[in-house]
Amino acid sequence: MENSYRFFENKGCQYYPCHKGMDHQNCLFCYCPLYSMEYCPGEYQYIESNGKMIKECSGCTFPHKAENYDVIIGFLSK
Repeated sequence: MENSYRFFENKGCQYYPCHKGMDHQNCLFCYCPLYSMEYCPGEYQYIESNGKMIKECSGCTFPHKAENYDVIIGFLSK
């Protein structure tokens, strides 16, 4: 399969699907590599927890969309 390194779907995972309403989810970035970045192209918000502001991304599907592979790799290569 051409470009198979760009997409991995783990339907055997106990958490699959981690986001409802998506036909296919790219599990390659299950733990988002952009989480530690203050700004990223995904949908996130900052919430207060125990007196700290933390990045909350539970509603973000950005890393699970196959078409966003190049964007994620671009962010990581900066």
